[in-house]
Amino acid sequence: MPLFAQQSPPAGPPGGTPPPGTEEGGNSTTLERVAQKTEPPRLYQVLMLNDDFTPMEFVVMVLQEYFRHDLDTATQIMLKIHHEGRGVCGVFTKDVAATKVEMVSAAARRAGHPLQCIMEAA
Repeated sequence: MPLFAQQSPPAGPPGGTPPPGTEEGGNSTTLERVAQKTEPPRLYQVLMLNDDFTPMEFVVMVLQEYFRHDLDTATQIMLKIHHEGRGVCGVFTKDVAATKVEMVSAAARRAGHPLQCIMEAA
């Protein structure tokens, strides 16, 4: 008896007809595609809070550098923060908002300013 016996390929259906589900078999199954409803990700506002120590120029610079606002828009947001105590810097998905908050907080710490940046659901 040989050590490695060759196996013959599995026998197809009798009479040489193709298996069901092929074009020639006639018995095909059609699956119905069910549309999935996905919700857009929740958005979060990134807010800066007013304090009496952080220079206005630093706030404008942060708004321009980290939130890509032009000078006029950054100045308007800075004045809103100054007069109302807080202002929206931008609206982002959760991960992006958290990253922006951390970047602004780190920049403020490096510069020695007590600027606070938070995020909340939009």
